[in-house]
Parts: sequence; C-alpha cells; structure tokens
Amino acid sequence: MTLIDVLVGLAIAVGLVGIVIPVLPGSLLVVGAVLVWAISVGEPTGWAIFAMATALVALGNVIKFTVPGRRMKDAGVPNSTLWVGAILGIIGFFVVPVLGLFVGFVLGVYLAEHRRLGAAEAWPSTVHALKAVGLSMLIELVAAVLAAMVWVLGVALV
Repeated sequence: MTLIDVLVGLAIAVGLVGIVIPVLPGSLLVVGAVLVWAISVGEPTGWAIFAMATALVALGNVIKFTVPGRRMKDAGVPNSTLWVGAILGIIGFFVVPVLGLFVGFVLGVYLAEHRRLGAAEAWPSTVHALKAVGLSMLIELVAAVLAAMVWVLGVALV
C-alpha cells in the first residue's frame, strides 16, 4: 500500500462523511479520489475501477433524485417546500455553524408546509419530506460505499 493509496482512502472516508453531514460534496469527493488513484496507477485496471466507481455513483445520484421525489410527489409535497428548506438551511449554517444547516432545513420545510396546508397538516407533511431527504442521503451513501468497495478491490488487484 502506497502513500497515494492511504491519501485516497482518507479522501474517500471524508467524502462518505460529507454525504451524511452535507458540508462537503461527498460523492464528488469519492469519485475525484478514485480518479486521482487511477491516474497515479496509470494502468487499464485502474481506469476500469474508476469507470465502475463513477458508474455506481452516477447511478446512485439518478436513483436518489427519482425515488424520493416520486414518493414526495405521491404524498403531495411540492419541490418548492424543499427549496424553502434548503434556503433556510443555508442561512442556518451561517448563523449556527453545521448544526444550523439541519435546524434551518427542518424549520424551512415546516414553515413552507404550514403556509401551504395550515397548522394541522404541516407537521405530518414535514415528516414525510424529511423521510424523503433521509432516503435520498441513504441512497447516495450506499452508492458511494459501493464505489469505495470497488476501489478497495482495485487496490488489491493492482
């Protein structure tokens, strides 16, 4: 195991954490780290591993937008609710670093649903939207972990 392997492994680990705590572009960091590894290896096996890892992350990103989005649409939660949550999450991130992102997002989703549906229906709709976001994060995390496993296989092969 070389120094590049260790650094790429650390970058992949940071990327996985970035998916769970959305401060870093997690999937992009995982794919970028595997790209650096493929360049350093410079063999067809390295490029094949990079292609497989990229395909897994791309597939995960497609699924993470379609499945939760369809579930939210079926529940009647509009995309505008998530946009309000995202905007307040970003504002919250700067008001209360890191933790404010989550608090602001939940507050934004709740306020948007309260305005749209009224007090009685706002919380159940908010919970549904939060479950969809959690499912989206889980799908992205699984895809990135699979890409990381492919990279580990590549390190063993090269």
